[in-house]
Amino acid sequence: MHREILLVEDNPDDVELTRLAFDEAKIANQLAVVGDGAEALDYLFARGRFVDRDPAELPSLVLLDLNLPKVDGREVLQAIRAHEATRSLPVVVLTTSTEPFDVEATYALGVNSYIQKPVDFEQFVWAVKQVGLYWLVLNHARP
Repeated sequence: MHREILLVEDNPDDVELTRLAFDEAKIANQLAVVGDGAEALDYLFARGRFVDRDPAELPSLVLLDLNLPKVDGREVLQAIRAHEATRSLPVVVLTTSTEPFDVEATYALGVNSYIQKPVDFEQFVWAVKQVGLYWLVLNHARP
């Protein structure tokens, strides 16, 4: 059974590009998409509109944008790492920011990987495919 991938992204165009890239890479995991950091935390901790979701059924991977409405991506990452149940959940930052501070800060908070979103469509699709193939096919996830 393929667990979901949680995509935390407020840009509908990037959501669609990510879907296309995963389809092209033949990645069978479904994308659960939330548009802000508060929704991401609600999803992960089964609260708010996700209260009926089983909190033990965590996604295989979280693709996290940094610059999000309501709750910033850094705060989402910090909350994920602060809870025992989600501490080892793979989190990949997928953002437009190239600021050294953002890279350092997210690694200090425990991100597994930091990827700058390419501006070019083909490069974006290639990058998302590589992320999916590595984290969902090649990587041996912690049980």
